[in-house]
Amino acid sequence: MAKTTQRIPKKLKKPHVVGPIIVFLLLAGITTGIMFALFSMLGLYTTTSKITEEYERLSYMARLYEQGGGQSNAESVYKLLDEAERDYIILDKDGKVLHQTGENTSGNDGNMAPLFSGNGEVMLYEDTVSDYVHVTLDGEVEIPYFRLFRMVLRNHYDTEIVGEDISISVSNESTDENGKAIEEVRDGENGMEVYFYSSGEDGELANVRFSDMDSFSFFLPVWMEIPVGEQFLRAKVYVIINLGDFAMLSVTVVALATLLVIIFIVLIVYLIVGVTRRKRILKLYITDQSTESYNWQGYLLKGEQLLRKGSSARKSFAAVNLVFINYRNYCMCHSVEEGDAVTDKIMEVLRSYMGKREILAHSAPADYSMVLTGEDPDHMKMRLTSIILQLEKIDPDHVFHFQAGVDMIPVRKNKNDKPVKRKEFNLEEAYNNACTARDTMSDNDGSGVAIFDEKLVEDRIWADKVQEKQQQALFNEEFEVYYQPKYDPVTNKLKGAEALIRWQSPDYGFVSPGRIIPIFEKNGFITEIDHYMITHVARDQKRWLERGFTCVPVSVNVSRAHFIESDLAEQIRDMVDEVGTPHELVEIELTESAFFDDKNAIIKTINKLKSYGFTVSMDDFGSGYSSLNSLKDMPLDVLKLDAEFFRGEDAGERGEIVVKEAIRLAKSLNMRTVAEGVEVKEQVDFLAEQGCDMIQGYYFAKPMPKLDYEERMKKNQEEQS
Repeated sequence: MAKTTQRIPKKLKKPHVVGPIIVFLLLAGITTGIMFALFSMLGLYTTTSKITEEYERLSYMARLYEQGGGQSNAESVYKLLDEAERDYIILDKDGKVLHQTGENTSGNDGNMAPLFSGNGEVMLYEDTVSDYVHVTLDGEVEIPYFRLFRMVLRNHYDTEIVGEDISISVSNESTDENGKAIEEVRDGENGMEVYFYSSGEDGELANVRFSDMDSFSFFLPVWMEIPVGEQFLRAKVYVIINLGDFAMLSVTVVALATLLVIIFIVLIVYLIVGVTRRKRILKLYITDQSTESYNWQGYLLKGEQLLRKGSSARKSFAAVNLVFINYRNYCMCHSVEEGDAVTDKIMEVLRSYMGKREILAHSAPADYSMVLTGEDPDHMKMRLTSIILQLEKIDPDHVFHFQAGVDMIPVRKNKNDKPVKRKEFNLEEAYNNACTARDTMSDNDGSGVAIFDEKLVEDRIWADKVQEKQQQALFNEEFEVYYQPKYDPVTNKLKGAEALIRWQSPDYGFVSPGRIIPIFEKNGFITEIDHYMITHVARDQKRWLERGFTCVPVSVNVSRAHFIESDLAEQIRDMVDEVGTPHELVEIELTESAFFDDKNAIIKTINKLKSYGFTVSMDDFGSGYSSLNSLKDMPLDVLKLDAEFFRGEDAGERGEIVVKEAIRLAKSLNMRTVAEGVEVKEQVDFLAEQGCDMIQGYYFAKPMPKLDYEERMKKNQEEQS
C-alpha cells in the first residue's frame, strides 16, 4: 500500500536540514582548524621572533668572549660577560663546564628539556644568523603553567602600593587547575613576580613575572646555546611576550570566532527560511485555490493522516465521492464564474455538516471528496441523503442533482478483537471504491446515494476482464449475430428482424449482451461493435439474397455515442456498399436517449441516412421524458414502442390507452410501429386491432442464431408461395 509520504513530492517531504548541518559542521571544523593553525603559527612566530632578538644579544656576548681571547684571557673576558647580568655557562666540546655565572638550571647533565617538540631547535628569522638555534626551557618552569598563564590573562588586574608591599586584586576565575588561587605577589628584579602552586610532585613554586600590571608582559626563561669555536656559550634569556603580542593573537581568534558565528547565523536563517518556504509551498500544493479548502492531494494527505492516527483506531469512517451532476451543463448555459459561485454555496453547506474529525475537499470542478465518521451504511446513507436534500435547494431557479458513492472504512481488529491502527491505510483505494459505487448510477437517475459492496468488486473485475479481451474477441469474430423476427400481427408473416449481439467466448462461454454492452458503452468500444454488427448484417443479407431468400429489413442498433460523429451516415453507407447489400435491407435504430445530445447533429445524420435509402427507427419510445418533442423534430420511419407498455400494473386499461394513442400518433406522422416485448395472445390481438405494423417478442420468437433465422425465412417463404 502507498504510504503518506508518497502523497508529497520528494522536494516537499522534509526540510533540507541534514545537508546544511553537515556543511556547517565542515565549515566549523575547517574554521576551527584554521583558527588553531593561525593561532599556533602566530604564537610560534611571536616566540621565534623574541628568541631571534635574544639570539642577537647572546651573539654579542659570544663575540666578546671570542674576541677577548676566550679561556686564554678568562678573567677579563668573564668580567665583560658578567656585565650582561645573565646566568651563563661556558662548555667545552664534551659538555664539561669551564665557567659558570649564576645558577645553572639548564640541565647541565646534557638532557635539557626542549622548548618545542623534537630536538628543541628553533628556526630564526634573520638572514644574518644561522638557520637554527638550540633553545630549551628553564628547569624551574613547567609546561602546565602555560595553561595557568592563559587563564590569568582572561581577567583584569588592578594594583596598588601599600607601604612596601604590593597587592593585587584577583577575580574568582584566577585559579590554577586544582582550584588554588594566586599565592603571592612581590617585587622582582624585572618587575612584579606572581607565584602559583606547582602541579609537580615536589610542590615547588614556579614564577611568572609581570613588568607592569597595567600593560603586563610574560617573561619566559629559556636557555639558548650557540657555538664559540670549539666551545659553547649557553645563557639564560627571557622571551618577553607583551600585551601587544597577545592582542594580535586575540584579534585573530576573535575574527575567526566571529566568522564562525556569522556562518552559524546564516545557517539558522537559511533553515528557518527553508522551513517557512516549504510550509507555504506545501499549503499551496494541497489547497484548492477557488474554495480555499483541500484539493485532491490535500484530501489524500490529510485524510490518511487522520485515518492512521491511533486515536482514530476505534472509530468507523467512510470515504465519500459526491458529484454535482449538473455542473458542466450549468457552466455551459451560464458561465464558469457563476459555476464558481454555486461551488462556494455547495462548500458552505458541506462545511456546516462537517464534524471536527472529518475531512472535506474540492477535488475536481464537479467532485467533492469527504472522509466522514459513521458506524454503518444505513446511517451514512441517511446522513448523505439529508445533505443532498439541502444541496438541491441552494438555487431555487434551477434543478440540481447530486450523487454520492460511499465506501465504509470499518474498525480494524487484531486476533484478540482489539482495535488496531490503520498504519498503512490507502485512502485512494477506498475513494476509488466510492467512485465505483457512484458510477452504478447514471446521470439520468437524478440524486442518490450508493454504497460500495463486494458485488461491485465482482462487477469491476468482470469489466476489466471484458476490456482485456474485447479487441481479441472482435478480431477472432467471437461475437455472434442473433436475429429476433418481427411479425405482422394480422397475417403472422415475417416482416422484419432485429440484430442482437452475443459473445461466444472461449474463456467465459456464452455471454449475454446485458453483461457486455454497458461495459462497451462506458469504455467507448461500443462504436467498434456498431461497425461489426452493421458489417455482419450486411454480409448475411447479401448471402441470403444470393441464395434466393426473400429478405426483410434487419434493424441494427447504433449507439448514442456514435451519433455525434458528423460522418456517421457516410460510414454506414460505405460499409454496406463494400458488401454490396441494398440499403433498404438495413435499418438503423437509435435510442430515445440519443436525442438528449446534439439534436441538430442527429437530425442532420438521420436526413443523410434517409437520402442514402436507409430506414431509421427510434428504439424504446416511451422510456424517456421527451418522446413527443422528439417525434415533432425527428424525420423517423419506424417507432418502436417500449416493452414496459405491456408489463406491470399499468399494463391494463390505462396502458392500452397510451399504446393506442401512440400508434395513432405514429400513423399521423407517416411512421410504422413495432411493439417490443409482446408475450401473450391478448396483447397481439389488441395491437392488431389498433393497426400496429409489427410485433417483436417471445410470443412469436426469441432471439436466435443465424441458422435458425434462416429456417424461419425458409418457412415464411414457403408459406408465401
